[in-house]
Amino acid sequence: MKIMKFGGTSVGKPERMHQVKDLIIHGKEKKIVVLSALSGTTNALVGISDALAAANKELAKERIDTLHQHYQVFYKDLLQSEAGRSKAEKIIKEHFEFLNIILKISFNEAISRDILAQGELLSTKLFYTLLQELDIPAVFLPALDFMSIDENAEPELKKISEKLKIILANYQEENIFVTQGYICKNHRNEVDNLKRGGSDYSASLIGAAISADVVEIWTDIDGMHNNDPRIVDKTRPIAQLSFDEAAELAYFGAKILHPASIWPAQQYNIPVKLLNTMEPNALGTTITSKELGTGVKALAAKDGITAIKIKSSRMLLAYGFLRKVFEVFEKYKTSIDMITTSEVAVSVTIDDLSHLNEIVRELETYGLVEVDKNQTIISVVGNLIAESKGTLANIMDSLTDIPIRMVSYGGSRHNVSLLVDAKYKNTALQNLNIGLFQW
Repeated sequence: MKIMKFGGTSVGKPERMHQVKDLIIHGKEKKIVVLSALSGTTNALVGISDALAAANKELAKERIDTLHQHYQVFYKDLLQSEAGRSKAEKIIKEHFEFLNIILKISFNEAISRDILAQGELLSTKLFYTLLQELDIPAVFLPALDFMSIDENAEPELKKISEKLKIILANYQEENIFVTQGYICKNHRNEVDNLKRGGSDYSASLIGAAISADVVEIWTDIDGMHNNDPRIVDKTRPIAQLSFDEAAELAYFGAKILHPASIWPAQQYNIPVKLLNTMEPNALGTTITSKELGTGVKALAAKDGITAIKIKSSRMLLAYGFLRKVFEVFEKYKTSIDMITTSEVAVSVTIDDLSHLNEIVRELETYGLVEVDKNQTIISVVGNLIAESKGTLANIMDSLTDIPIRMVSYGGSRHNVSLLVDAKYKNTALQNLNIGLFQW
């Protein structure tokens, strides 16, 4: 069995949803089709939730009506039969009645999660209705029946596997199963989610849970490119990556793949393929445990970074200093991306500013604290690049005109990371493209 996950842009227009239909009906192998919400829907739902959180019901109602109108147009272009359109209209009415009812009750975090779940529920139900209209045999597989997270918001993979295998055992003859990405139940049995980008994570978790042959992530780009094609003119897709290389690229900014989605597939050694819905014959990128070749393979950039420097003469030869610093970030559940140290200072980077003021206040008890916002981490990724002769020199030669705030080298065999002011990001990526790929 294989997993086929389609992102928001792949199902965001009626004609693209038809393309997805064409892709999943090929071959007799069993497949679980994981769908994201229609492109733009999750942002719209977040906007509705934000308006309700601000007690602005008038704005929330306006946003609900705007989104409702979009779906009214969408289903009429998607479906042709009277029966199909009637069913779709009923589905849409049901979900938007739910959103309108929320306007009349007290808003809380659980309701916010319910709101965000509507996107995936709508996309999968409409797609399933399309399959029914075309007499394509398929099973609707609600993710809320098997996908769950524990009290720490971690997926319960063993429980997911047990539930899913029991459900699938009831459908020995069927080949196509349609389910939602992103949404799940939490330990209180409430509707929850795997956070933004979680549909990739859903696909990888499902693949791990049933020991799938492959997990296919279908988007609107032909695989992971060696640089950001929105910024750099000459980029190319990478045919093969290792799990470690792909994880580094995803974490440090490659938008095509959610960072968490690598782990389940890697643990169960399930190949992941990144493919293009609009160009299904393109080779794409295959991610496996194999490490092929050495040297630089790709660049990625992560925006919204803040650097924090703690300088203290007391750090000199003082054991336990770093532990105290890191305990501050642990206390506020704030992850650190990069770390550099000297005898009298330590610099770290974070991308979550939720508790920045509290963190700075506590760090000031240890020394002078400097904060630099609007930074970008640029990561150079490839197999054994930290051990390859001349790699660091080539990187630095490419960036001679750009001030570099921090460098992380040697912490990973697959990654060299640099911190620059965000205003230098585009120039840095372009210069590195020339210096490292000779373009």
